[in-house]
Amino acid sequence: MKLIKSFAYAWAGIRSCFQSEPNFRIHSVLGIVVLVFSMVFNISTIEWMAVCFCIAFVITMEMLNTALEKLCDVIHKEVHPGIKNVKDMAAGAVLVAALFSLITGAIIFIPKIISFIQSI
Repeated sequence: MKLIKSFAYAWAGIRSCFQSEPNFRIHSVLGIVVLVFSMVFNISTIEWMAVCFCIAFVITMEMLNTALEKLCDVIHKEVHPGIKNVKDMAAGAVLVAALFSLITGAIIFIPKIISFIQSI
């Protein structure tokens, strides 16, 4: 029963993030677009692993960023330089994950897109 409750709490957190956070929705939609591109371009197993890892990494970082921001807001409601620094670092972590994923996607998809264009 504890395990089922744990999954229910986790799904509630994902649902809450999706409903309340525009950036989470953007990352989720982009992840779906990348999955569609992956199917269209018939990427290799290793490329699938990289794509899935990147999508999960960015979404996970976005959720951790959101959780940390909400916790900071509960701890200190007013603007505070230390809290701002913590929030900025968490946002920076999401940016690093997103940039790494963008580079990974470019490495995987640019040659396939070029090849497709040349075949037309």
